[in-house]
Amino acid sequence: MRKHSLDRWLLTAILVVLLSSSCTLASKKEMEKKTKGKEVTYDGTSLIVDGKRELLFSGSIHYPRSTPEMWPSIIKRAKQGGLNTIQTYVFWNVHEPEQGKFNFSGRADLVKFIKLIQKNGMYVTLRLGPFIQAEWTHGGLPYWLREVPGIFFRTDNKQFKEHTERYVRMVLDKMKEEKLFASQGGPIILGQIENEYSAVQRAYKEDGVNYIKWGSKLVDSMNLGIPWVMCKQNDAPDPMINACNGRHCGDTFPGPNKDNKPSMWTENWTTQFRVFGDAPVKRSVEDIAFSVARFFSKNGSHVNYYMYHGGTNFGRTSAHYVTTRYYDDAPLDEYGLEREPKYGHLKHLHNALNLCKKPLLWGQPRTEKPGKDTEIRYYEQPGTKSCAAFLANNNTEAAETIKFRGRDYVIAPRSISILPDCKTVVYNTAQIVSHHTSRNFMKSKQANKKFDFKVFTEPLPKKLEGNSYVPVELYGLTKDKSDYGWYTTSFKVHENHLPKKKGAKTNLRIASLGHALHVWLNGEYLGNGHGSHDEKSFVFQKPVTLKAGENHLVMLGVLTGFPDSGSYLEHRYTGPRSVSILGLSSGTLDLTESSKWGNKVGMEGERLGIQTEKGLKKVKWEKFSGKAPGITWYQTYFDAPESESAAAIRMSGMGKGLIWVNGEGVGRYWMSFLNPLGQSTQIEYHIPRSFLKPKKNLLVIFEEEPNVKPELIDFVIVNRDTVCSYVGENYTPSVGHWIRKQDEVKAITDNVSLTATLKCSGNKKIAAVEFASFGNPIGDCGNFTLGTCNAPVSKQVVEKHCLGKAECVIPVNKSTFQQDKKDSCKNVVKTLAVQVKCARDKKN
Repeated sequence: MRKHSLDRWLLTAILVVLLSSSCTLASKKEMEKKTKGKEVTYDGTSLIVDGKRELLFSGSIHYPRSTPEMWPSIIKRAKQGGLNTIQTYVFWNVHEPEQGKFNFSGRADLVKFIKLIQKNGMYVTLRLGPFIQAEWTHGGLPYWLREVPGIFFRTDNKQFKEHTERYVRMVLDKMKEEKLFASQGGPIILGQIENEYSAVQRAYKEDGVNYIKWGSKLVDSMNLGIPWVMCKQNDAPDPMINACNGRHCGDTFPGPNKDNKPSMWTENWTTQFRVFGDAPVKRSVEDIAFSVARFFSKNGSHVNYYMYHGGTNFGRTSAHYVTTRYYDDAPLDEYGLEREPKYGHLKHLHNALNLCKKPLLWGQPRTEKPGKDTEIRYYEQPGTKSCAAFLANNNTEAAETIKFRGRDYVIAPRSISILPDCKTVVYNTAQIVSHHTSRNFMKSKQANKKFDFKVFTEPLPKKLEGNSYVPVELYGLTKDKSDYGWYTTSFKVHENHLPKKKGAKTNLRIASLGHALHVWLNGEYLGNGHGSHDEKSFVFQKPVTLKAGENHLVMLGVLTGFPDSGSYLEHRYTGPRSVSILGLSSGTLDLTESSKWGNKVGMEGERLGIQTEKGLKKVKWEKFSGKAPGITWYQTYFDAPESESAAAIRMSGMGKGLIWVNGEGVGRYWMSFLNPLGQSTQIEYHIPRSFLKPKKNLLVIFEEEPNVKPELIDFVIVNRDTVCSYVGENYTPSVGHWIRKQDEVKAITDNVSLTATLKCSGNKKIAAVEFASFGNPIGDCGNFTLGTCNAPVSKQVVEKHCLGKAECVIPVNKSTFQQDKKDSCKNVVKTLAVQVKCARDKKN
């Protein structure tokens, strides 16, 4: 009995050991699988990752333009939008603001950003620069590079190449150390060296050719196991892949410069970046979708949306004249919210292209031209039923009928229909079935209590030390430490030289290379002037009253960021260049070289750090009396806006300056620079929630202009609770109805029908139907009106389907809306337009 018990015990022990060993091996294999390196190669069709061809849908998201607290939500939404890759620049001047002093923390934590992308199961494209442009100050190059003796940027220059190589190796070694390359099991599958170099290459002649070859050899020699691209560089040296930037690369890209390279689109501009003084600009999602479908129909295998999320140019990081808000009209807006229908319509496009993946990557291309404005491109895999077709109508005004394989297809004006099985239309670029949203800025109740503003006005410098006989160049004076540089000079005027003729005036004339200027004479403020993004130079001229004897002139030169593009960037200059007095009886008095100029960098408040709690106490603040001169600091406290929604400050009543919240730089504002419509280019300025405390947040504003009205400032909560749909009864049903099974495309439901979908974000539900019309309504989300034709029951039908729900689906057909079977406008193709309001359930 005892022996049998012992045997059983031994047998059990052996089984436990074996099972434990098996589990350990399985766990080890799982770990090895996760960390196993993936080989990334390419051919004339696509990138090949770990032996698999890929269609790559990528979006540009720049880590310094949002906060680490925002990154998870932004990346998650990008993935849900159908992206499988995130592209980012690496910002040299963020990581090495001072030579040899590196920063990879906070918004500069590139490693954390990439690991979050990896956690979401997505790839990464790393665009190293060294020059990135990106509407970022100095194109991403640190200021200190300008002061390296003998340096010329972006050419075959020993000094520039030495510093660039050190920077490039530092970044890539950091990525390698963190095992972030695909060859190490990481997410980085693609790198980029330089940026749109062809735009400047001719300026450097043979040195430009040598430089681009040097950059190619540098990254290739590091053997990191990933391919490298050069965008907008048609002569990219092997093995670099030349890639396209632009809006319509399906038509403008000449293609790879070698047959063994894939066709890649590194920047598909989702909108236009904004500069102060701009009128509103947008790019429609229909145009973006058309361009992407066209590119993939012509052997494209990679598209990157620039930007997918633009974000915010915090502090002083934007390039000259560029607004603080960046690429707000991207699929994810400045606040990281889904901008519909741009987000949803592109998501549907990615789904449609994924249904075409097999024939696109393994099929043989064919082209037919059935008409002047029509085109058929399709891919077939020999020996299989695998086939995908793109039917294009280039007529911008009328629909066209295309006959393909015995069937007639009606294609909307300037659109492409996608048939992933060469039979079934699953998507049309011009027909939007995803929902729409309108952004709302709601005044906060909690934050907008009566503000107790206090002010500190900068003392006007009198006679600054200096031995320059010309005004010092402003970039070199400020060294990117401040937007501001003071200039002072004194000059004598003999009484006999003052104009004697009645009504005759003397004039002060200052010619400046940009960006802006404030002027005082004998302590009196004369005014200001500024240039623009396109015309940086300007002339400030004002009548002045001079006194006999010594006169004192003070100028404040103002920057709006460093330039970000073009050749010889290290030799760009700005600031006041010529100063003269006109109208004296002795003739023009040129002060430029006849007077000694004193200089000072920045504001006293900047030097003392009075934008912070600690620095506040270093100056004497006065109670705001309702009026203040320019060059004045304003400070007050406010409570955080209620809810968890995004927050912003609306700078109504202000002129031009800088904003800080709890010491964090929100950015530059410029309300007084009106666009051609007579409006400020940007009114709201994003305050990330991570900048805020629940109570007593410090707001500090530096305002350049006099007599502003800070009492008009308010805080707003940002939401997209206005949700709409606009679907025509002749539209193609959502691509979500279809899946691919081997070589066939099949419906996932028995009834594939056209519907309109409305969906609230967060934990909100549809609280009200604000508009509904089945007929020919006009307008867009937030601004719909009835047309000449409308089904009377439209609102009741929508309310029945949607009220009280987080998401609802409405059939778009006559039987749903014409229940009395009467059609007052039979010859009209009907459209369903709906607008609802989302809100949190009061119980919650």
